[in-house]
Amino acid sequence: MRIIMAENAGFCFGVKRAVEITENVLNQNHDDNIFSLGPLIHNSQVVEKYEKKGLKVLENIDHVQNANVIIRAHGVPLKTYEILKDNGNTIIDCTCPHVKAVHKKVAAYNNKGYQVIIVGDKEHAEVIGINGFCNNKAIIINSTEEVEKLPKLNKIFIVSQTTNRQEKFNNIIEIIKEKSNEVEIFNSICNATNLRQKSCEKVAKEAEAMIVIGGYHSSNTNKLVEVSKKFCENVFHIETIDDLPLINFKKFNTIGITAGASTPDWIIKEVINKMENMNNEEMIKAIEDSLVRLHRGEIVKGKVIQVTENEVMVNVGYKSDGIITKDELSYDPDIKPEELYNIGDEIDVYVLRLDDGEGNVLLSTKRIESIKSWDDLESAYNNKEKVNCKVTEVVKGGVLAVVEGLNAFIPASLLSTSYVEDLNEYKGKKLIVLVADFDRDKKRIILSRKEVEKEELEERKEKLWNSLEVGKIVEGKVMRLTDFGAFVDIGGDDGLIHISDLAWRRIKHPSEIVKEGQNVEVQILDFNKAKGRISLGLKQTMPEPWEVFMDKYSVGDIVDGTVVNLQDFGAFVKLNVGVDGLLHVSQISNEHVNKPSDVLKLNDKVTVKIIDIKEDDRRISLSIKEILNDKAKSEEYVNENEELEPTIEEIIKDN
Repeated sequence: MRIIMAENAGFCFGVKRAVEITENVLNQNHDDNIFSLGPLIHNSQVVEKYEKKGLKVLENIDHVQNANVIIRAHGVPLKTYEILKDNGNTIIDCTCPHVKAVHKKVAAYNNKGYQVIIVGDKEHAEVIGINGFCNNKAIIINSTEEVEKLPKLNKIFIVSQTTNRQEKFNNIIEIIKEKSNEVEIFNSICNATNLRQKSCEKVAKEAEAMIVIGGYHSSNTNKLVEVSKKFCENVFHIETIDDLPLINFKKFNTIGITAGASTPDWIIKEVINKMENMNNEEMIKAIEDSLVRLHRGEIVKGKVIQVTENEVMVNVGYKSDGIITKDELSYDPDIKPEELYNIGDEIDVYVLRLDDGEGNVLLSTKRIESIKSWDDLESAYNNKEKVNCKVTEVVKGGVLAVVEGLNAFIPASLLSTSYVEDLNEYKGKKLIVLVADFDRDKKRIILSRKEVEKEELEERKEKLWNSLEVGKIVEGKVMRLTDFGAFVDIGGDDGLIHISDLAWRRIKHPSEIVKEGQNVEVQILDFNKAKGRISLGLKQTMPEPWEVFMDKYSVGDIVDGTVVNLQDFGAFVKLNVGVDGLLHVSQISNEHVNKPSDVLKLNDKVTVKIIDIKEDDRRISLSIKEILNDKAKSEEYVNENEELEPTIEEIIKDN
């Protein structure tokens, strides 16, 4: 096996400088008041090493005071320096000198009125720091597509994230030149970055396989991975020797190695020594020793090594890598692989098959969800815990639902405490249910909404009874009518409005006043929790007609009414405020009337005069004759063809 090491690999000048300064600070200070603003470099092994020596990683600067704060090579915004100083901190500035130069250029051109454009990742610490030197007003772009969308600008000053590929920066510059008549360019791509990428390209063209050593989240390391993949089909991105899948190298004769700017020498040497010191027999033994034994149906741990639109590749320590297809990722059909996992994530996987026909192990995370779901539902069943489900389909005798990603059945008899006439009303609904029956071996899950409703009803009842007060006005819904009254749900239990409390007037049936399903406001008249009785009143929420009448009318007033009852001695007339008055037979006309029915009939609309009110007896005497007499007296002059008196027909209007 031939090993080719890229000439420019490992710590760049800026990172090396930051590490050396940090080493000196930690060796000279033995207190616990030393922080780095963010991980010192993109290498978890180095970060862990310095954490053991007392370096703490600081993410938020707002509350750190009187401490030693190390600014890493990426640099920070100008505002960060000001806040740290104001809080009495000692700043140990390890910003790469090359990045410092970018800060000065950006600040200067921003003051001259140029629109600063930064080519890079807007989430990267270095780009955030650069933007902070032009008051965070820079336009940040990372692709030629984003450049195309830019408007025409007056004056442009353009810089790059120092770890960018030169080719990418050049392409973007050419398009930006068309966006303004005045473009100033500062090629801030670090020369070390260029050299490292060129060295990587040179080795990748010659090697059968490339090993790129560096943090999974390191920008410059990922750029090396991109370069390697352009010229070599077999590229392995690792952080340490432990991530190296030895089984994959038995078929290669030439192996190239490079490393990112944050990768320390000792990690690179470990990898090189491991590869160089292994002859074929040692390689085979190491491979065999490193392999795990897989069995179908097992759950094992693995590390994500690649994520695409349709699958996730996982190293499970077996002789071949595992693949999780999109269908086996989750029960959610809309989930995207990149939303679930990142390269380097450690995950649990279920072994479906050891060989998919192309030598790969078929894995599933969905099956683990299923196993966990069965465990969770079994626990919910045993402990009578509520679970959430969604009704998906109506079938004979009930509905199907999905709970924890598993199919379940809800019989119609367990859907509700009341009879459900149309099961389709439940389709698509999310319900809180109990597991009524559970059989893991038979894959049977029966759910009940009815039991939950019973519990909810009891809770509402208890809450209702605790809130009841005589005289309180509450809202309710008419549930059913009987001959003696109406039952109304007032939010947890039914109360009765007796027929005598539905209206101030006498009625024959509750349907004259209310109907089922109607919303009403009622007054609580009485309640007895022991007997479960609540007495309600509807008329009590309305003004009493007699009181309205007394406030509005007096003797001598003329009012309209309707004939509602005929007797031999007179007619009862309902006035427009809802009270009845008696129109005596002698008060119907100036002419003799034997009985009211000779002149009047039921539902006739009449105009009458109030001639007497007996408040204690709640009796009203009415007269048509008085209106006729009053009208006759008021007419002093009449035409000879006109009658002296109005006729009874003028007073009585047929309905």
